[in-house]
Amino acid sequence: MSLPEISLATPAHRERVVSTLVAAFHDDPVLRHLFPQSYPEHAAAFFGHLFDKRVHQNSIWIVGEGASAGAAVAIWEPPALPGATPAPAPPISLPAPEMERMREYDESVHSALPKEPFWYLGVLGTHPDWTGRRWGHALMAEGLRRAAASGFPAVLETSKPGNVDMYRRAGWQVLAEITAPLPTWIMQQTR
Repeated sequence: MSLPEISLATPAHRERVVSTLVAAFHDDPVLRHLFPQSYPEHAAAFFGHLFDKRVHQNSIWIVGEGASAGAAVAIWEPPALPGATPAPAPPISLPAPEMERMREYDESVHSALPKEPFWYLGVLGTHPDWTGRRWGHALMAEGLRRAAASGFPAVLETSKPGNVDMYRRAGWQVLAEITAPLPTWIMQQTR
């Protein structure tokens, strides 16, 4: 099966990327924990925030062209280098309970992340209409090539036990497991 073109997302891809990720993460434990009552609307704000934060860092890859453009997405965060001042994140507007759940989850995950710089695979998703084509794997590989070229490791987190096995088969190993606010595995690329 041939892969469609892989390219870096631009601001023009925002709507399609957000739509793809809202559909792809519909049953994700973390997103359902963060937005239990208002998934589609608040997940769209969340994914839009991540897109806006990273699109100008040239670290969001998409697959597809034409009707399938943006049907699979990988949002990577480049390493935070010592002494560098990160660009301010665009604001996200969510109700206080959702913001508190996000803060709690972020603090839990960040406490388990490596202290040295790394590439972070924050989001990897394929729209349900386009699954089974291994586009997510292709996007993951694109980011891993960039991480390897920069000399930094790659790290991700997942809250789905089935994803742990899938990532292991792709060369990742579990670095840490978080139990609260929900089970989450921190993994690092080993190849």
